[in-house]
Amino acid sequence: MSAGVSYAQEAGDTLSVDCPLPRVVELCVELDASRAMDPGAGPLTFRWHMGDGTQLTGPTISHCYQERKLYTVQLDVVEEATGEVRRAEKLIPVDFTKEIVLNFRPTPSDTVKVGQPVVFDALDSQLPLCQNVVVLWDFRDGHVTNGRRVQHTFRRPGQYPIRMSLRGNGPDACPTSHCVSRMLVVVP
Repeated sequence: MSAGVSYAQEAGDTLSVDCPLPRVVELCVELDASRAMDPGAGPLTFRWHMGDGTQLTGPTISHCYQERKLYTVQLDVVEEATGEVRRAEKLIPVDFTKEIVLNFRPTPSDTVKVGQPVVFDALDSQLPLCQNVVVLWDFRDGHVTNGRRVQHTFRRPGQYPIRMSLRGNGPDACPTSHCVSRMLVVVP
């Protein structure tokens, strides 16, 4: 490890760099066609087909998607004077598959009792440039494991800064590792 470079924590390494809080990437877009004009056509109506079955109308729109995938938004323009519809006047790719996402959730909650099983889910975490991704968990109580969805039971009360690391293996452009942490409180 060279000076000034931070590496994500190794499984079981309790001395490594701090991992930030989970980062949730919104699945929302805002689109604007308000500057689109056709002086010869007169007023225009804009119909947005969002690629997930949703249709919106207006010069500016906002929309949030439910799934992290690639969508194609189709903008149809309607000439109000004639009713003519210009289909697919513009096609806009909206791609949520290329972002690094680091997020996890403990279930039932962030506060549990000693001896109560807790399920940890990596949700939609992803390293999109990596071919092989391993999800590593450090429960900060001496136990580590791997898997996208795991279960763990804490034997002592306390505050545990749970760490989840995503480790990618190849190709060359693949980030090596990213981690996030979240505090879990275990009560007697």
